[in-house]
Amino acid sequence: MGQPVMEAVDQVRRHPLYRERIERIAHLERDRAFCRHGVAHLLDVARVAYIFNLERGLGFPKEVVYAAALLHDIGKGEQYETGTPHEIAGAEIARRILADVDGFDSVDKAAIVAAVREHRHYSDTASALGRLLYEADKASRACYACDARALCSWPDEKMNAGVAV
Repeated sequence: MGQPVMEAVDQVRRHPLYRERIERIAHLERDRAFCRHGVAHLLDVARVAYIFNLERGLGFPKEVVYAAALLHDIGKGEQYETGTPHEIAGAEIARRILADVDGFDSVDKAAIVAAVREHRHYSDTASALGRLLYEADKASRACYACDARALCSWPDEKMNAGVAV
């Protein structure tokens, strides 16, 4: 028996712009040996972020955490094609997608967009959701088991040397 669908998150997943951008990223990363940014990664980040949210008592609604995680790398295609940082491009794409989504109020939508914009660099001035995404994004990677680790541009101190959740 399946879990109940998170309707607002499913609206994000089904949005035509979301689907188009995810397919574009998959196409652009088709020959990439490491760290792809497809649905598996996005769901890994969502799950890790939600675990951290619960463990730390942050109180973010599950759907807000999942929506932010599913949107956090949506700007990767623009980064690959134009050099625009994916967190900047992604925040604008997320804003456009969320404008069509019922189930989030304006405060939630603003928090999700801000978290997408903030997720790439840790900052004490970032929102709590932005910091949560940053940490979950890093913790979601199994660098210790990656066949392409030697090709990775991440410095050793950012790589997960073991299970880090």
